[in-house]
Amino acid sequence: MKMEKKDLLQETIKHVDIKKINTTEIIDAMRDMSFASRDTANAADILERMMEDKACSTILTLAGSTSAAGCMQVYVDMVKNNMIDCVVSTGASIIDMDLFEALGFKHYKGTPFIDDMTLRDNYVDRIYDTYIDEEELQICDRTVKEIADKLEPRPYSSREFIYEIGKWLAEGNSVKKDSLIQACYENNVPIFCPAFSDCSAGFGLVMHQVANPEKHVSIDSVKDFLELTNIKIAAGTTGLFMIGGGTPKNFAQDTVVCAEVLGHEVDMHKYAVQITVADVRDGACSSSTLKEAGSWGKVSPMYEQMVYAEATTVLPLIASYVYHKGEWKTREKREFSKLFIK
Repeated sequence: MKMEKKDLLQETIKHVDIKKINTTEIIDAMRDMSFASRDTANAADILERMMEDKACSTILTLAGSTSAAGCMQVYVDMVKNNMIDCVVSTGASIIDMDLFEALGFKHYKGTPFIDDMTLRDNYVDRIYDTYIDEEELQICDRTVKEIADKLEPRPYSSREFIYEIGKWLAEGNSVKKDSLIQACYENNVPIFCPAFSDCSAGFGLVMHQVANPEKHVSIDSVKDFLELTNIKIAAGTTGLFMIGGGTPKNFAQDTVVCAEVLGHEVDMHKYAVQITVADVRDGACSSSTLKEAGSWGKVSPMYEQMVYAEATTVLPLIASYVYHKGEWKTREKREFSKLFIK
């Protein structure tokens, strides 16, 4: 029997709620175990140290597809509960996954054991065992174009453009009110996407520029780098909580070096946690281990932890632990977006 789209898109992905699940006991038990369990507990302790250090500003970096895979609410809750002061992400996590759901669309449970041409025939995209309706994703593309069409034609940093998306959502255009973009907009937490065109935003902005060849919105990646570096300079003590690696990881780490070449004396990132499945043996590991980053002057070796695990398996444990410890309640809000609001 030939499968139709309605047969494929039936059971939605449900996002884990760290507020409802208290993992303090399992993390406390893992601290006395070995291998990835002890690494996970140490990572939770380092993130908790970031909350306890009232001088520390926290930067979340996102790469990979954890937002589509059920962790989207984790990031929203971390922002809304003052655990995160700045986000650096791939465009896919912010646009193809978060804006996509803000528009009322869903990700669906699927399987990797399927003929992908069957999916293609039904305009269904696959992320391992997760399905997305391509026709809905193209609505997301067009929404980006429509937002760009309304803006003053000039170069924008990705932070500026995503701020405008958050404003648009908050003005009553969101179907799902609990998106990361809207939560960050409402809490003055800036979002940077250093490779912003590599997602639905790119398709939308291409359509916008084709329709407006003389005067149009463009994305200035150098402005991105300067703005994030200015946040590092203003923040002083910083901690990184990194999901995956890639460009967001490098972008956040490189602000230390950029500040130095601009003549500012800044500290290395004092705290750093990276959750990754990348293998260090080929010299890659999404550019470097955290220890290696110390040789570049980016990350202090005092409080750093690599966790070699698929992020959806350990991220909810770590975030829930820190949420239920409650140290975030006494942190001062940074509201770094206000640095750029004239």
